[in-house]
Amino acid sequence: MNGYDFTFAGARLTALGSGALWWHEAGLLCVSDLHLGKSERMARRGGATLPPYETRDTLTRLAADLEATTAQTVICLGDSFDDPWAAQALTDEDRARITVLQAGRRWLWIEGNHDPGPIEMGGTHLSEFQQFGLTFRHIAQGEAAGEISGHYHPKATLRSRGRNITRAAFLIDSRRVIMPAYGTYTGGLACDDQALCGLMGPQALAVLTGPAPVALPMSR
Repeated sequence: MNGYDFTFAGARLTALGSGALWWHEAGLLCVSDLHLGKSERMARRGGATLPPYETRDTLTRLAADLEATTAQTVICLGDSFDDPWAAQALTDEDRARITVLQAGRRWLWIEGNHDPGPIEMGGTHLSEFQQFGLTFRHIAQGEAAGEISGHYHPKATLRSRGRNITRAAFLIDSRRVIMPAYGTYTGGLACDDQALCGLMGPQALAVLTGPAPVALPMSR
């Protein structure tokens, strides 16, 4: 299982190459910003037509992470669906896949700004969740310590062999972790954007996702 191991607020965590966060001692897997149903939402609103397979692909990758980690608790850290109607428009097959993934696990849906949490899909629905000194919420807040959040879809760029490689990235400092977007069709915000620089400390790292996660100083 490829990942970058680090200690945060006393917890030993792993930033997985998939974009999920693994907390081995708690048996907890956290994913953020799935944005399931984005292609349906864009088509419904008259936007660009995208292949309608992103929900299936995102759930397939999540299933692989759950199998690899044997996680007993799953936190979906907000914006799990692209909007409330996207959740209602899921196919029966995709609904069944979510039910299978939830079976035998504690499943927490954290409220996001795109959706209030899919109430009809089982699991527990919370505005935020705290465990052993860590706070999981969708959007970073002020000077919070031990906070794990999403929302911004950070991405970072690595210069390698004469070319730039840009990937979704975790941002990590001593106070907070900002998760990358896990969803297949999600875009990203460069980590040197003012919004992210204002949240992260001067020693923050960016951990690029992918087959071999790479940690480098967060650009500013």
